[in-house]
Amino acid sequence: MQQIDLTLGLVMVVSSLGTAMLALIVISYFQPSRKISWSPIETLDEEVVFLFQDKVLVDASPGARALLETGPDFLADWPRFLAVLEHRFAEFNDRIGTLAESQYFVIHGPTGEALEAEWRGGLARIVIKANPHSDSSSSESLRNAISGGEIDTLQKVVDLAPMLGWKEDAAGQVRWANGAYVDLAERSLGEDETISWPLPRIFDHRACGMEKARSPKRMSIELPGSEKAWFDCYFEPVGEETLGFALPADALVRAETSLHEFVQTLTKTFAHLPTGLAVFDRERRLALFNPALADLSALEPQFLSARPTLFEFLDKLRQKQRAPEPKDFGQWRQQIVDLESAAASGTYQETWSLPTGETYRVTGRPHPDGAIAFLFEDISDEMTLTRQFRAELELGQAVLDGVEEAIAVFSASGTLVQFNTAYCNLWDHDPNAMLGDTGIIEATRLWQNSCAPSPAWGDLRDFVGATHERAEWTVQIRRTNGLLMDCRFVPLIGHNTLVSFSIVNEASGNDDAPPKIWTRMPVALR
Repeated sequence: MQQIDLTLGLVMVVSSLGTAMLALIVISYFQPSRKISWSPIETLDEEVVFLFQDKVLVDASPGARALLETGPDFLADWPRFLAVLEHRFAEFNDRIGTLAESQYFVIHGPTGEALEAEWRGGLARIVIKANPHSDSSSSESLRNAISGGEIDTLQKVVDLAPMLGWKEDAAGQVRWANGAYVDLAERSLGEDETISWPLPRIFDHRACGMEKARSPKRMSIELPGSEKAWFDCYFEPVGEETLGFALPADALVRAETSLHEFVQTLTKTFAHLPTGLAVFDRERRLALFNPALADLSALEPQFLSARPTLFEFLDKLRQKQRAPEPKDFGQWRQQIVDLESAAASGTYQETWSLPTGETYRVTGRPHPDGAIAFLFEDISDEMTLTRQFRAELELGQAVLDGVEEAIAVFSASGTLVQFNTAYCNLWDHDPNAMLGDTGIIEATRLWQNSCAPSPAWGDLRDFVGATHERAEWTVQIRRTNGLLMDCRFVPLIGHNTLVSFSIVNEASGNDDAPPKIWTRMPVALR
């Protein structure tokens, strides 16, 4: 029984399969099919056929190759092919990526041409067919359409370009010009003049048939009611004709004029400076100097104008005795290296004592683009005054040290500013050995510790800090060792105060007698 059931099941399966196959045969027989014959490409003279494999051109018909040559020659085959089709079949670049799935698609162009793409065996076969109502072939029709579009595009680009473009014949007559040239030509004419043919020659001061220039030539024209219009002009000879191009340069000319005026202003300023200026570029050659540098360095202007290097400049200064004389040449070279390094970082400043007795202050400063600048100042007079002032101070201090009285001078703020040796010996106090300044409070506290109680110290503090007019006064104070001192307090110019102490010999021998208060000058009030 089971064997019979199994036999019946097999019969039913075979019967079902046969029915399905028969149905497929019937459907395929009645289904319409699309067949595209692949003829040998080299025989398709009148058709445009491309065969690509992974964006590599495998083969193309003669008409297709002629069409491909109209594209940009600096591109590879696939992008060049896309550039050719861009204006006629804009959606091709988006749809070609799905060709392997769709196997086939058609795109129609704006003037009736059609593009068919078919995928077979890993190859993309692209056929471009002309409008069936056109008398020309596919390749010729498409080339004409592409050429017309390119010409229209180029014409718009040339006419709308902001630069001037024109063509002159051998006699200098303008036979073609773009929109910018025509507009400027109309602006250059007077109110009663009209533009004619041939077009007016704007740059009429240029020689005809000029040879190709390696660099642009700056030219200008006069416009009615305005300033000059400047242009950077380029000329390219093409046979007997000349192509001209002119870029507007008004902004550049204004910038150059402003820069020139600024440089002239700086030059005039530098020319009147008593300080010598020397600027060395990044190659360490003298790029800029002023007349004061020639005077201070004793170097000839011809030498400075020859743009010497930094080493040559400093070595010449040494020969002219305008730089410190080194102990040996090796040390001199090292000094130059150190000087250049310090100036580049903006830390170089030295005082040069010259063999001639003059003194220069030399300062190095960094400048943009790796340049460095040196300033040379003659400070001989300043140094002479400084030495004289220092000598006078030393003389004044020597005079104070030669006086037997102990002297201390306080400023208006109550700071001890001057004293003599007798003061140090009397009070066993050396203000120079202290870290900070000694004020009137610290000084009177020190004195009070070595003397008998006296109200004079408080009066002295008030006297030093008083802002009204003051008068000299004196007082006698006894020290703890029994000696009497005559103290004198004198107002000085600048609201300074002089305090002097002198020892009085005790004649009576009565050490217990109270100190005598000397005549005290009353303080004059304003």
